[in-house]
Amino acid sequence: MIHIYGIKNCNTVKKALNWLDERKLSYEFHDFKKVGVSEEKLAAWAKQVGWEALVNKKGTTWRTVDPATQQSVIDASSAFPLLMEKTSLIKRPVIEQGDTVLLGFDEGRYEELFH
Repeated sequence: MIHIYGIKNCNTVKKALNWLDERKLSYEFHDFKKVGVSEEKLAAWAKQVGWEALVNKKGTTWRTVDPATQQSVIDASSAFPLLMEKTSLIKRPVIEQGDTVLLGFDEGRYEELFH
């Protein structure tokens, strides 16, 4: 089963969902805004992709975080509480397929994983 985590109104998440729908691939969607995310889930993803990759420093939400808090994000233990509080800071979508974790939308990587 494909698990996709994100926020419904995120354009990148919409691209990923459309891509999966066009290929008639079934998936389970986990909405960060409605359900949140656990520290355990963040830790599992970080094992695969690194905690730094989970923090979307290019998004508008990061720019709303005060500079002192931004500077304090130096490792997983400082990043995870912020990511759980402000789930919009998580790079989206997060795709889980078996033991594989993908961040963002990359059509080539999706083709490889879901061939």
